[in-house]
Amino acid sequence: MTDLQLVSESTSAGVDRERAEAAAAELLDALGLDLADESIRDTPRRLVDMYAELLTPPSFRPTTFPNDGGYDELIVARSIPMHSLCEHHLLPFVGVAHVGYLPGERIVGLSKLARVVEHFARTVQVQERLTVQVADWLERELAPKGVGVVIEAEHMCMSLRGIQKPGATTVTSALRGAVRDDPRTREEFLALSTGTRA
Repeated sequence: MTDLQLVSESTSAGVDRERAEAAAAELLDALGLDLADESIRDTPRRLVDMYAELLTPPSFRPTTFPNDGGYDELIVARSIPMHSLCEHHLLPFVGVAHVGYLPGERIVGLSKLARVVEHFARTVQVQERLTVQVADWLERELAPKGVGVVIEAEHMCMSLRGIQKPGATTVTSALRGAVRDDPRTREEFLALSTGTRA
């Protein structure tokens, strides 16, 4: 069993629904909502259902394969839809991830790049940490010659509250190995993933 599978199972097993529903009811009551109202009566349960879903990553088997063909160019999955919850306000941030690597001895099934993003996004997060976690996983599991991860997201805690600037996006990156150190590889990754040049 991999580290990812262990984390997934412990997260879903850690939800105490009874306590969570009682706490949600208490919060809604403290905010002045009438829980006797028919349309709000089941909101504590629905709220817990929503957060349990958003905070439980689906388990997956991160299948890797020998790089038998000796492929030595970038592999990039771009515009992977993602969402997570800001750990400061429990509001969503939503956007896309661009994930690439320069293979060494092993490659990974392409769908697993999206699954890795989803796995680390399904918890309370900050975008910076999420970006690094995806890059760390690729480095650890594949030992590639280089890794690049760019995440672009809109944060509801910035769009709906506080400064209230809808449409503003935050971009974070984690570049490793040849993707960081070799100017041509860096430029190629950024061009392939985000359409920008270094």
